[in-house]
Amino acid sequence: GNVLTSNGSSWASTTPAASGIATDSNQACQAWVNFNGTSTVAIRDSYNVSSITDDGTAVYTINFSSAMDNANYSFVGTAFHDGGGFNDIMGVGQDDTQSTATSNIPIHIYRLSNSTGSTDAHIVMCQVFGDI
Repeated sequence: GNVLTSNGSSWASTTPAASGIATDSNQACQAWVNFNGTSTVAIRDSYNVSSITDDGTAVYTINFSSAMDNANYSFVGTAFHDGGGFNDIMGVGQDDTQSTATSNIPIHIYRLSNSTGSTDAHIVMCQVFGDI
């Protein structure tokens, strides 16, 4: 992964400069999380997420380690549920208060193909894009 260069009399091994989108750019994902959404809510892996608050059946709050600059960020999520005799389409959206904050985002999981509506998902994955 290093670059070997010479000035004619000596050699130097250096790490190449980072390229692509800077991590502080509003074009990069500023926070993401993959967490267990059933009985014991636990983060499986994450970036810029300090914790998940279990606010009830299929309702969670994603808490950011570093706050967003404003509450006008973009959020996307997906969920997976396996068991109970169904493998349905799950929707992940902003909670019913439709509020966002710079320090967190409340989310709600919906079972789209059944009238039961709110259902805990085994795995929830969310990403946040915006200014940090």
